[in-house]
Amino acid sequence: MSSQYFRFSARALVEPRRAALLEQLLGRADAFRPVSDWRADAFRVIAPPTSSVPAIASAALFAECGAVDGAWVCLATPVHYVAEMTSVRLPQDGILSIRRAGAETLAVDFNRLWKGSGIRLIAGASARLYCIFDQTLKVATRDPEDVLDRHIEEYLPAGADAPHLRRLMSEIEMWLFEHEANSTRGALSLPPINGIWLWGGGAPLASLPRVNGWIAGDDVFFSAFGSPIAGKSDTSDKSDTPEQSDSGVVVASQTPGGDGWSDIEKRWLKPAAAQLRAGSLSRLEISAGDRCFTLTGRAIRRFWRRSKPWWESFA
Repeated sequence: MSSQYFRFSARALVEPRRAALLEQLLGRADAFRPVSDWRADAFRVIAPPTSSVPAIASAALFAECGAVDGAWVCLATPVHYVAEMTSVRLPQDGILSIRRAGAETLAVDFNRLWKGSGIRLIAGASARLYCIFDQTLKVATRDPEDVLDRHIEEYLPAGADAPHLRRLMSEIEMWLFEHEANSTRGALSLPPINGIWLWGGGAPLASLPRVNGWIAGDDVFFSAFGSPIAGKSDTSDKSDTPEQSDSGVVVASQTPGGDGWSDIEKRWLKPAAAQLRAGSLSRLEISAGDRCFTLTGRAIRRFWRRSKPWWESFA
């Protein structure tokens, strides 16, 4: 029997808006369970039981570039920090998008300055940046999405080799200060890149683990399993309801009640609810933040349960 894992953004909004179907499903679901790594949690839905979860950066790098020499790789995400009186904050719009030409320019200049250090920067076709190390690092990092609108200090790298990575991040900030790339961004009224967030690290891969299900949405990790290099067709924009026998992962970047949310509910949640009632879907897992709710065919019939604003379920 198939199952689905639905992940959505739950960013704080000044005036959050209701989302009727989502709230109905959450109201009928079992009590939430805490989730420390939602990607690993979702991966088990589409992967064989014996598969191990690859690092986020490792999967993304392989999907874009194939096998790459190196001992450790992490994602290098351009960000714009805001300095406050006693700390530094990553604002809601602090994760920056850059074009491929801009990414390649940064990589070339970084590699010129850090030549011989055992560290290099490469730009993928998507304009995503990867930092590759000649030595393995023992460090835990955080997704910059988890840091939005928060002070960065408690989210910086931790672990035995954290000082090395933190020092590199500080050196990168100095490198970017008055960098010519920011002159170009300033002329376009774009916020300057004043930092690069290093995260999602692991050993480069020689191949991706096999998955048995489908993937929809846009996520740096799960999109890797629909890449041509991974040997699978692109499933990131499935236009039809998935086959009832298939398990899948849906990643929605939208916040409930916001622009495009009604299409998300119509395209994914409404069909999943119908499949639960029909018995062709065994479970639907709904995840946001650090919580995940499970809905089964029996649970969805709890019509007497009242709905409440979705954000109260994730408070």
